[in-house]
This record gives sequence, structure tokens and C-alpha cells, in this order.
Amino acid sequence: MNDPSTFLHSFAQALSVLSLYPEGHPSRERAIDAAHGALHELTGADGKPTFTFLDGEVVYGRDPLRDFKDWDWGCKLAGAGIERLQVERSVSRDEFEGFLQELGARLLMSSATTSENRQMRSLGIRFGSVGVQGQSSIEVLRPAATGTLDATSLAEELDTLRWLQSEVQSDRDVPLIEVEAIVRSLSVAMHSERGMVLPLLQLKEFDQYTTTHSLNVSVLAMGLAESIGCRKKEVRALGMAGLLHDLGKIRIPIQILTKPGKLSAEERLIINKHPVDGARMILQSDDDLDLPAVVAYEHHMMLDGGGYPTPHYGRDTALASRLVHVCDVFDALRTERPYREAWEADTVFAYLMERAGVEFDPAMVKAFIEMMRESQTKVRTLHEATPAEADLS
Repeated sequence: MNDPSTFLHSFAQALSVLSLYPEGHPSRERAIDAAHGALHELTGADGKPTFTFLDGEVVYGRDPLRDFKDWDWGCKLAGAGIERLQVERSVSRDEFEGFLQELGARLLMSSATTSENRQMRSLGIRFGSVGVQGQSSIEVLRPAATGTLDATSLAEELDTLRWLQSEVQSDRDVPLIEVEAIVRSLSVAMHSERGMVLPLLQLKEFDQYTTTHSLNVSVLAMGLAESIGCRKKEVRALGMAGLLHDLGKIRIPIQILTKPGKLSAEERLIINKHPVDGARMILQSDDDLDLPAVVAYEHHMMLDGGGYPTPHYGRDTALASRLVHVCDVFDALRTERPYREAWEADTVFAYLMERAGVEFDPAMVKAFIEMMRESQTKVRTLHEATPAEADLS
């Protein structure tokens, strides 16, 4: 059966026996033959099979393999810096055995040189740390001097989110599996650099704003959630909430979103409806999106009761909404708009602190600024390092 589960089981068996039996032993040869055969069938069926091992999950392409949740071998591989395997072409049996031996060495904490990594990639199987996706690349992308990544670095995620938005714009449900896939991929990007904790996208054109802003807020929300000690499941949920918080804007005419001058009263009403519209679209799609629906509805509500929409009765907003609100405003102010220049990060920090207790949750502001300053320090450290020090195998 040419499915990923068959390959993973035989792959794990081959890695196990590799360290137990010498070359030529029948048990060793049978295990390698079985794994190579399973890989050959999988490659024939799928072209370029790709496995990602991250946070106790095993992802095949973009689909999580539920039966491999917290799989021992996935955790071992990720712990050894082998977060992704990508097969680029059919490989011979000898090439496959060499690949297994290289993985075995990594698992035994044996260091491999850069030239060895290049050689293994030339054999048709690439493996290593997960870099930012977009060009089927496993090499880690270094951040630009500004501490951001160009929008093309996450081209696949941008395209997927645009498709998702177009589906909803056509009155279809929010595709939950695509939301999960984007957030999972953004989580990979967040953790792929020692010095780049929060890779924020830069805009090429303003009409990309809603899409790019949503990706940024998702990353910032997950980063902030991690910094305040949220569990992995909660972090992912907040990433989904950040991704969908502005979904209601997809039905606002682009002329209003990009208007350089002051909005008319009618245009302001249209803008102010997007939290309600977004929450409604999300709620109509999937019961598992309750938290994103709440955040979409509340993310413009202020701590003192101001903002919009105005609730029918006084109540506190959800913690998730207060968290996303800070991330949302930070990225919005850091982005150049048709009617103003982008603010410097320190200027935004000062604004957040000034409005803490009025618009923003003070605890969220404090944690967010600490997280961002730590990230800035890591980015500077990375760029000050020598090429050899900054290189990740």
C-alpha cells in the first residue's frame, strides 16, 4: 500500500535495526529493503513526498497524520534537528541506505559537515531543520537586515490564505483544514531560526494588506501566547484566531480599505461592521472555530468599554481577544498605509504603554513589548555573528 503510514512504520523499523545489526545481516537487509520499497511506491504515487516533524506532530505534505501524534521517532528526529524529510526523486537502494546511515549518525549526536549535507541532498532526499516554506526549500532563510522577511518568503501561505478568503467571499464555509495548515506552517517559520523568533512580512503592495496583516497577527499572537506560558494547543488556537480576526474585511470594497483621505460616515459604518460580519462567517463554518469567532467579534473592543461593536451589556472581553488586540494594533501601526507612514517600533511601544489600562490590557502590553524587545536583540545578535556562526546545518 503506497501510503505515508506504511512508509513511516517501515522507516522506523529500518532505523531501529540499523544500530543493532552489522552490514549484510539478513534482518538489517530485509528492513532496509522494506523501507526502500515503501518509499519507492510513495514517490511513484506522490512525486515528492514531504514529512515534517514538529511539536509532537507528523505532517505529510500539509496534512497532519493523526495516528502519529507524539510518535516517538518523530520526536527523536525533531530533537536531532531533523524536522523535515523531502524526497525529490526516486532513489536507489544504495542511496537510501546511505541516507539511513546519515540519519542514524545524526540521531547518535554525530555532527555532519556542510559538504555532507550537500551530498545527501544531491542524492535526492533532503533533510534538516525546517526553514520558511514557499519554494520547497529546507535551507533556513536568514532574516533581512530589518528583522523581517519579504512577503515572497511565505508565498505558499499567502496564496493559501488568499484562496481561503476567496472561498469565504464566495459564500463558502471557512475551510478549517486550510486554517490549521497555515497556522502550522507559520509555527514552523517561527521556530526555524535561532535568532528570528517572529518573522514578520513586509508588504509589496497595499492591496495585500488584509492577507499579509492576518499572517503577521497570527505569528505575533502565537509568539505572545508562548511568552505568557500558554500550552501548545492554546498557542495554535490563538494563531487561528489571529489569522481569522479580520475575515470580515474581505467583503469591504478595496476602495474603502485603501482610501487615502478621511472616511465618510457611511464608509466608517461599513468598516465598523467587519467584526460582526467576520464572527458570523466563522460561526457559520465550523464549531471548532468558536474562539476565532469570539476574537473576530471583540478584537476592536477596548478595555474601558470603548471601540466597536458596542456590546448590548457591559462585560469583559475574552483574554484571547485582548491578546490579539495588542498584536493587531502593533502590526497595523508598523505598516505603511495610504494615509500615513509606518510607525517605528519604539513609537508603537510608547503608544501601547500610553493606552494600557484604557484600550489595552496592561499585562498583555507588558508581555508583548518584552517579547518584541527580546526578539529584536536576537535579530541583532544573529546579524552581528560571523557567517560560520550564523549558519545552521
